[in-house]
Amino acid sequence: MKQKRSKIIAAGILLAAIVLVIFSIISRFSYKETSIKRPRNAYKKKIEQFKSATDKDGDGIDDQSDILNSALEYIQTKPKYESRYYIGGSPDDGYGVCTDVVAMGLKGAGYDLQKLVAEDIKEHKDDYDIKVADSNIDYRRVRNLQVYFKNNTKSLSTDISKIEEWQGGDIVIFKKHIGIVSDRRDKNGVPYIIHHGSKIQRAYEQNYLKGKADEIVGHYRWEIKNKK
Repeated sequence: MKQKRSKIIAAGILLAAIVLVIFSIISRFSYKETSIKRPRNAYKKKIEQFKSATDKDGDGIDDQSDILNSALEYIQTKPKYESRYYIGGSPDDGYGVCTDVVAMGLKGAGYDLQKLVAEDIKEHKDDYDIKVADSNIDYRRVRNLQVYFKNNTKSLSTDISKIEEWQGGDIVIFKKHIGIVSDRRDKNGVPYIIHHGSKIQRAYEQNYLKGKADEIVGHYRWEIKNKK
């Protein structure tokens, strides 16, 4: 009797595993293309959008707005997710990863993140866990960007309940991911995130913060610190 029961349990476990595998396969192929459609702003109250005092590229649009708009323009190109190494550093074949959303957002505002990170590594190598620097890839690694933004830009609250402190164009870093804060919010005022982290991601702009609140390691605003 016990042997029969054990066989039934084992068969049940095997069946459950098979179902999970099939569901995983179906889920993978159900996402044909990451959506570029923007979610609606569901927050009814008014939160004034922060605008920076600087306009690096002189286009008449402040840096904060430029970063946000440029990140949105980048995802309109529908980059496919894949981590590749590029001579010269920047992806040029329609592929990209999460760090490229940030780099392209900053590029549109007039900042070369690749060059800035390479210079910072050269000047403060002890801050980075890097044996051999490589400017082609260093700025495309989340762990390096966490060091760079922490040391060079304005640090902000990582508490997502402080919704007014989260502004479109801010940069948010998770343990293994990075993105740009959207200017649109969910019904509770928590902003969506513009990011690119998976081949099967449903959309580039998502309600992402709530589910990953415990993984946030940094929240920054592009205000370069004055160095001596």
